[in-house]
Amino acid sequence: MSGTVLFICTGNTCRSPMAERLVRHALQAERAPLNQLQVKSAGISADHGYKASANSVAALKKVGIDLNDHQTTHLTESLLQEADYIFGMTQGHLDSMSYVLRDSTDNRFHLMRGFLGAENDLEIPDPFGRGFSDYEFTRDSMVEAIPSLIEFLKSQYSYSK
Repeated sequence: MSGTVLFICTGNTCRSPMAERLVRHALQAERAPLNQLQVKSAGISADHGYKASANSVAALKKVGIDLNDHQTTHLTESLLQEADYIFGMTQGHLDSMSYVLRDSTDNRFHLMRGFLGAENDLEIPDPFGRGFSDYEFTRDSMVEAIPSLIEFLKSQYSYSK
């Protein structure tokens, strides 16, 4: 395993960079090997080198996480191949990854909220172009998913308590 997890969304300006930083922050409190994982993000339709949206930066700043240095990254086949696990925000993102890799059975693909259980909304809607409260809702829906996502990662990587 490469020790890399990848979060993807559409433009890599809102959801996936927020997820990347939130999960990276949460993993710092874990033991090895989880606290040594590389956490990355990319966008299916992203252009390279743009900043995160101002509302994404502000939503994370409100919980003490800096996103100012984020630069957008376009999702490539090599990024997908490198990652041990890939987390999308919507089923459409998972379908796009399957198409890029021409493999609809790849068990590395998961929804970020996919470990919460069917009674929960498993997709994270795009806040792009909406108000700040939508970005806070997006952030909070990610924060809600992080404990179950970390439990999944613990089960996949060697982890001694």
